[in-house]
Amino acid sequence: MFYAINGQDRPDSLGKRKAARAAHLQRLEKLRDEGRLLLAGPYPALDAEDPGAAGYSGSLVVAEFASLGDAQAWADADPYVHAGVYAEVTVRPFRKVLP
Repeated sequence: MFYAINGQDRPDSLGKRKAARAAHLQRLEKLRDEGRLLLAGPYPALDAEDPGAAGYSGSLVVAEFASLGDAQAWADADPYVHAGVYAEVTVRPFRKVLP
């Protein structure tokens, strides 16, 4: 089943986000390579492709896991969590309908 993992950034966390980005992307690439990643990306803090110094307000990952517990464990181990980027992370089941 797919699960939506939403991370909400702490204020002024852009520096921490940049420092942990390579490790964060490595985990996402592993999900992609396993055929389990539906989509992933950040929420720009501004209505712009590149928000610059304004940074991001959070991230969304939608991926396939065996259970909600497995999805939560994966989210808890995210480098952004350990770096203090996220103030809050929620994990919920997701049912893809379209396309």
